[in-house]
Amino acid sequence: MVRKCMLTCKKSNNGYKISHSHIRTKKIQNINLQNKKIWSYKQNRWIKIKICTKAIKSLHKFKI
Repeated sequence: MVRKCMLTCKKSNNGYKISHSHIRTKKIQNINLQNKKIWSYKQNRWIKIKICTKAIKSLHKFKI
């Protein structure tokens, strides 16, 4: 399963790990995903979602 935020659709980023001798090796920078249970006003029930911490801070902006 893809590590992806269900609200913002953010996913992992590709980058390089650079050693002291400047040898580059590829690495993946994963997002910080958390399993949260939030109240949905549209569905009038609790729902479980995988959400990134950046979206948790601005959760009041999203209408779920």
